[in-house]
Amino acid sequence: MFGILVIIVALLGMMFLAYRGLSLLLLAPALALLAVWASQGGPLLASYTQIFMRSTGEFIIQFFPLFMLGAVFGKLIEVSGSAQVIAKAITSGLGPDRAILAVILTCALMTYGGVSLFVVAFAVWPIASALFRESGLPKVLIPATIALGAFTFTMTALPGTPAIQNSIPMPYFGTTTFAAPGLGLITGTLMFALGWAWLEWRARRMGPAPWQDATPVKDTLAHSVPSLAVALAPLVLVLVLNLGFTFVIIPRMNTDYLAWPEFGEADVVSLRGVWSIIAALTIASLTLVALNWRRLSDGLSRTLDEGAKDSLKPIFNTASLVGFGTVIASLPAFSLIRDWVVTIGGDNPLISLAVGTNILAGMTGSASGGMSIALSTLGETYMQMGQEAGISPDLLHRVTAVATGGLDALPHNGAVITLLAICGLTHREAYKDIAVVAMLIPIISLILLVTIGTFFGSF
Repeated sequence: MFGILVIIVALLGMMFLAYRGLSLLLLAPALALLAVWASQGGPLLASYTQIFMRSTGEFIIQFFPLFMLGAVFGKLIEVSGSAQVIAKAITSGLGPDRAILAVILTCALMTYGGVSLFVVAFAVWPIASALFRESGLPKVLIPATIALGAFTFTMTALPGTPAIQNSIPMPYFGTTTFAAPGLGLITGTLMFALGWAWLEWRARRMGPAPWQDATPVKDTLAHSVPSLAVALAPLVLVLVLNLGFTFVIIPRMNTDYLAWPEFGEADVVSLRGVWSIIAALTIASLTLVALNWRRLSDGLSRTLDEGAKDSLKPIFNTASLVGFGTVIASLPAFSLIRDWVVTIGGDNPLISLAVGTNILAGMTGSASGGMSIALSTLGETYMQMGQEAGISPDLLHRVTAVATGGLDALPHNGAVITLLAICGLTHREAYKDIAVVAMLIPIISLILLVTIGTFFGSF
């Protein structure tokens, strides 16, 4: 019991201190080691070097190219003037009072097309910044608006989404990314509608907010701006190339060499997502530079340097959170928490699955991390419970995916930290609205999903 209390205190401390603005680079390892010391008296150094740092390093090794290329791509979009052009086109198409909807749909389009949510955050920030500035909307609502479009319905609910959260359940339940499409559409629509309504209400309540502290757009743009076609081309190229590399080019490549020891005896299935994003962002960035050479040539070196530097804080903050979650998951008391969640909900495994996955995602601060722990330790158990209760594997898949998108958005979540860092805002300034659209509303949608699934099954 004391070990469980230690884990809870460590998590609450992480949430509170992160909210207060303390550096996660110091906070994450300190609280992780404090939890180790309090729960079992050590070994502190081994926990730090062999668990925390190894997990942190593995995350950086795997995802640093995405962070760096995403930051550079977003900077190029901003400096070339493409962000302003796209912002004006979307505003004129939807109306000046639909800036929030424009950002939501832009994020949704990119994430549903397979672009990493971290990349979307980097790329959409300059677009959202220009839109909100021109519409007089509060800057503090931008993180929640991006979160709604990138971290919610396109990540967990919509059928066919290539997000990792929709892919992890497949081998455990023998399903596809299109599992329970009807339920997914209903759940996703509810997340979108309620989130959009909340943000519009908040904007009206807060009133016009001139960006007096922001650098005017005209000072950061070249004298000439690209056409809408030129501005959109790199974004469309990212989507098309990502899909093409993922499903056509890489699957047809001869990757037998990956089985060699020098390449880590890897499997191309586990690598093609990262490879596709790297290739797509690289080609799209080069294309963007070529199309905007006259606008970028004078300050290209400075732009690339600033973009690369912008990726450092987010990647290290996020990696530190991953290390913290790995250490917490290694504590003996964590297995007690893991085993307890199976009993929640009585005879209805959907309730246990939903609550358990949500709790694990919240404790680790990661949707995919919490899901991986839940399914790797309890996947077969839930599959058996589902068969005994006559519950479709497709329904188990959809409930699992949607359940990861609730408590994972607590203040210590890596994506939340990254998003706030990109937007230059603190938890105190912007987290409240993120919590509503990325945590409260997805949980409400999850309750509806479990209710409908319990009475009507999968469809």
